[in-house]
Amino acid sequence: MGVENDVTIFSASEFGRSLTTNNRGSDHAWGGNQWIMGGAINGKRIYGQYPDLYEDGPLDTGRGRFIPTTSVDELAAELALWLGVSKTDLPIILPNISRFYDINGVANPIGFIGI
Repeated sequence: MGVENDVTIFSASEFGRSLTTNNRGSDHAWGGNQWIMGGAINGKRIYGQYPDLYEDGPLDTGRGRFIPTTSVDELAAELALWLGVSKTDLPIILPNISRFYDINGVANPIGFIGI
């Protein structure tokens, strides 16, 4: 059909699991790996920093709960820009985007789409 550059499939979640138990199983934590695919995607790459999977590492907040290096807001912002949302409108649909992305900058939020 020739629409491969117009279709993108992705996952998005801020849910994760801790490395250690809360004595009833693993506990809730932040982040996790996400995937994205489509013809417009700069693929075959890992975006963000993959954490060292051990307790008390630099991104561990305790009990194996890691701070994500890439926000789901950044993922949504990049997709929104691809869909035609202007950078100046991003804070309307993503109120926390300024914590992760400079809308006045020239770079894409993450860089996985050739916008």
